[in-house]
Amino acid sequence: MGAFTAFLMALFTEMYGIPLTIYLLGSWRGSRFLLLKDIHAGGHLWNDLTGWTGDPHLSPFHLASYVAIAGGFWLISAAWVRLHEAAKENRLATAGPYARVRHPQYDGFLLVMIGFLLQWPAIPTLIMFPILVVVYARLARSEKREVAQRFGEKWTAYAAHTPALLPRLRSTPARVRR
Repeated sequence: MGAFTAFLMALFTEMYGIPLTIYLLGSWRGSRFLLLKDIHAGGHLWNDLTGWTGDPHLSPFHLASYVAIAGGFWLISAAWVRLHEAAKENRLATAGPYARVRHPQYDGFLLVMIGFLLQWPAIPTLIMFPILVVVYARLARSEKREVAQRFGEKWTAYAAHTPALLPRLRSTPARVRR
């Protein structure tokens, strides 16, 4: 959570504070991208790089970012509800988003980060994103060991049919008996 918070802090510092990315790109590539300006609208780099001239908040990148961010927060929330229910009953969470992937909350965090990168790519967040992906992958492996030890064969059966992070493209998720 600390690394995710650092990602958001770096993003919003860039967005509403010191526009380091705009300064560096404006001085380095300013002659090629004349639209780069050291103002808030100038930070919508995808728009500048593709020549989008309309309202940056209505560009395809922003619209896609809204979907990714909202979807990510929904996934985190939906997964939390199922995990909390399972923890109260001392059982393995396998319903809801957990029927599709073993770590839906991490997928939610990744969707939120991708959404913000679509909206406002910045040097610090572009550097931090792959680091956070590695951190979440390590956390997933660590949690896998803990849950496997706690739930034994139920976990083994669940893990055999449920992917860790990327859902399979099929119509029905695997079901595991409780």
